[in-house]
Amino acid sequence: MSNIIKIYEENNALLTGHFLLSSGKHSDRYLQSELVMMNPSAAANAVAPLVKMLNEIQFSLVVSPAIGGIRFGYELARQLGKRSIFTERVNGAMCLRRGFSVEVGEKVIIAEDVVTTGKSTKECTAAVQENGAVAVAVVSMIDRTGGAKIFDIPFLSLGAVNIEIWEPQDCPLCKAGSTPIKPGSRM
Repeated sequence: MSNIIKIYEENNALLTGHFLLSSGKHSDRYLQSELVMMNPSAAANAVAPLVKMLNEIQFSLVVSPAIGGIRFGYELARQLGKRSIFTERVNGAMCLRRGFSVEVGEKVIIAEDVVTTGKSTKECTAAVQENGAVAVAVVSMIDRTGGAKIFDIPFLSLGAVNIEIWEPQDCPLCKAGSTPIKPGSRM
């Protein structure tokens, strides 16, 4: 078992139930990263191995999609001694706000706590590229892609988790009469 999964379990952050994911799909398990990131010691321990994985990649900025990736991205940047900013949705589109900016040609990594479909990560990447930066890698604590190649740039993760997901019409939990809850960040 991956050490990152152990950290999630120790922080009661691997939830069991019936969940509506940001993608609109359903699942019976959910990784609530904020339960790890709320504890500075657990956050530092969770992120430290990723810092070592990034030694070969040249970049100056960590950018995260709001809201789930913010604290993860910040902790990663803190340990790396880099700047950290985040994108957020305005009228349904990810953009830079709050005075955040990137330099033309600046190399950035995109940091998302959990990647499942990659939708928020791709939107974050597009937002920084539209402002002239160059995304050189995507990093995450948890890879839920099932091994799918969903990015055109390197994707590094601390651990992969295979959690079954269903389209709402195919969800066995819904068919059994259960109603999903929405624990994530995208509403």
